[in-house]
Amino acid sequence: MAQDMTLLWGSGSPPCWRVMIALEEKKLQGYNSRLLSFDKMEHKSQQVLDINPRGQVPSFKHGDIIVNESYAACFYLESRFKSQGAKLIPDGPEEQALMYQRMFEGLSLYDKLGAVIFYDYYVPEGERLESALKRNKETLVTELKLWEGYLEKLGSGSYLAGKAFTMTDVVVFPTVATAFRFGLSAERYPKLGAYHALMKERPSIKASWPPHWLENPKGQDTLKDI
Repeated sequence: MAQDMTLLWGSGSPPCWRVMIALEEKKLQGYNSRLLSFDKMEHKSQQVLDINPRGQVPSFKHGDIIVNESYAACFYLESRFKSQGAKLIPDGPEEQALMYQRMFEGLSLYDKLGAVIFYDYYVPEGERLESALKRNKETLVTELKLWEGYLEKLGSGSYLAGKAFTMTDVVVFPTVATAFRFGLSAERYPKLGAYHALMKERPSIKASWPPHWLENPKGQDTLKDI
C-alpha cells in the first residue's frame, strides 16, 4: 500500500509534518519520501508542480489520487485506512465535536504563530512596523492562553481534544512544536509544555521529527519573551 504513495516535503514545515504523522499513525511506513530544500527553492521545481500546481509542499500522491492540502491528506488517510493503525476520529458525538472544533481552531494558532515568527519573511523591509509586530505578538499571547486554558480544563496527561490521541493532535501538534522550537517558554505555558513533552515520546512523532531539528536541537529565541 505505502509503496504506491509519494510524499514531497520540507523539514520543519508543519503542514508536511501533519501528513507524516498521519502516515506513521496509520502504519503506512515505506512510502516514497522525498525531502526537498526550501533554500534551493526545490518546492517550486517541476517535480512538485507536476503534483501540486501551487508549488507547495506537502505534495502527496497515492496511486493516481492526489491530495495536497495537509488537513485533506490526513482525513483521506484516516478514511481510506480506517481499520489500520491508530483510530484518529472518535465515535462518540461529544468527543468528535470537540476534536473537530480544536482541529480547526488549530488553523488560527498556526496563522497567529506564523505572523510573529515569519514577520520579517512575509513583510517587505520598507513595510515593517514595530507597532504591527507588537500587535501580532499580543494576538499570539491571547491565542496561546486559550490553548493553555483548554488543556487545564481537560486535566493532566490530556491530549488537545481529550484523554485520547486524535486527529487534532496529528494536525495541531506540529504548530505547538514549532512554537517551542522558536523559544516559547514551558514555564510560562506549563500546560502546553507538558503536552509538548508528552507528544515528543509518541513513536509517530519521534519517527517524523524534522531532520534539521535533530541536527541543531537548539532552535531560536524569537518567542522567548512571549
